Amino acid sequence: MANPWAGEVALIIDGERHVLKLTLGALAELEAGLGSDTLVGLVERFESGAFSSRDVLALIVAGLRGGGWRGAAADLVAAEIEGGPVAAARAAAQLLARAFAPPTDAGP
Repeated sequence: MANPWAGEVALIIDGERHVLKLTLGALAELEAGLGSDTLVGLVERFESGAFSSRDVLALIVAGLRGGGWRGAAADLVAAEIEGGPVAAARAAAQLLARAFAPPTDAGP
């Protein structure tokens, strides 16, 4: 089970449960991948609902890497995410929220 107090989010990819977490190293990789964009800009896009599939993928990859996965974004091109793009976007938003604020509940 993912521990929301530790910033963890669970996501099932290709039938396998993964625990995602935005560690400091994962955040640094994410920031480097954003180029001229910033983490603040990324958070603002999620808060306003103006995020892109690129944003979701970048967060999922960073969370997977923070959870110990050693793959790359290209490894997820043909991956099946349980719940589809909506579940992926929800997990990405939860990762951001849990990385920068303690959870208010122990929800999914």
